[in-house]
Order: sequence, then C-alpha cells, then structure tokens
Amino acid sequence: MSRIGRLPIDIPAGVEIKIDEKNKVTVKGPKGTLEKNLPVEMNIKQEGAQIIVTRPNDLKKMKSLHGLTRTLIANMVTGVTAGYQKVLEINGVGYRASKKGNEITFNLGFSHPVVMADPEGIETVMEGQNKIIVKGIDKEKVGQYAAEIRDLRRPEPYKGKGIKYDYEVIRRKVGKTGK
Repeated sequence: MSRIGRLPIDIPAGVEIKIDEKNKVTVKGPKGTLEKNLPVEMNIKQEGAQIIVTRPNDLKKMKSLHGLTRTLIANMVTGVTAGYQKVLEINGVGYRASKKGNEITFNLGFSHPVVMADPEGIETVMEGQNKIIVKGIDKEKVGQYAAEIRDLRRPEPYKGKGIKYDYEVIRRKVGKTGK
C-alpha cells in the first residue's frame, strides 16, 4: 500500500467536497472553489468527515497514481482553507518592482521595464520595492506564477543579483583574480 495514498484526508468544518462520476472533484471552502479532474482509475469515497482514496490493483502505474490523487485532493482542501503563498526577493543595485492595479512592473537591468499582469485567481502583494508575495488557493498556479517571475532574472552566482525565493540559498562562486 502507498504510504501517502492510504492516509485519509480530514475534511475541516466549512469545507464541502463533491465527487462526480469520472472523478471530477469539487472542493468548496471559505477562500473559494477548486475543481479538478483526477485519474478515473482511482476510487475516491467520502466516509463521514474523511476522504479515502483506494486503487484497483497493484500495477506500477496504479501505485504512482494512488499517492498523487490523494495529495492533489489534500492540496485542494488546504488551498480553500488556508491558501498558499510564495515569497520572492529581488537583489541587486537598481533592481526593483512596483505594483499598479493588478500589474507588476519590474526594473531588472534591461533596457526596458518588464510588465506582468496577475493571472486569474492569483494575487501579488509588494512589501517595499524588493519583496513580492504571490498568494492564491491553487498550489499549482501559485508555484507556476512565482517561477515565471523568478525566470525574468534568475540569481547569478557571482554577485547574487536577481530574483530568488526567500528560502533559496545562492551558491556563490569566486570571480576573476587580478595580477
């Protein structure tokens, strides 16, 4: 049995879960609603205040889908109750960002400012000019948008300039040595 897949998912108060045919799961909570089509091979049942995911057989594909399906449902429940957030930091002289409406304008040493609009369901908050917090209820969308922002100017190993996650540690390299 999958160690993750066999764990039941507790449904907190105020969260409604609906499982349709073909495993379309809808999770409704205080922060919003999420819908996802999950693998049809898995058996998803609601028993009381818990969701239990079981697999039909022990084929390698079913084993891998078992844990995945359970984790996706658990992430949806966490998203509609607590939400997700990623914190990004901008390091470098003259590197900064500013927010106007739902657009963020980045000055990252290019000849032009880079403008990014917040996708639907994602909210960005600026703390000062060099800290960006990406918030939302969908873990996948929050992570993807944060990665897109980071890709504008990845941190470089010599001076550490660029956009990095707050928990990320940049491995520094020694530069050229003079004579």
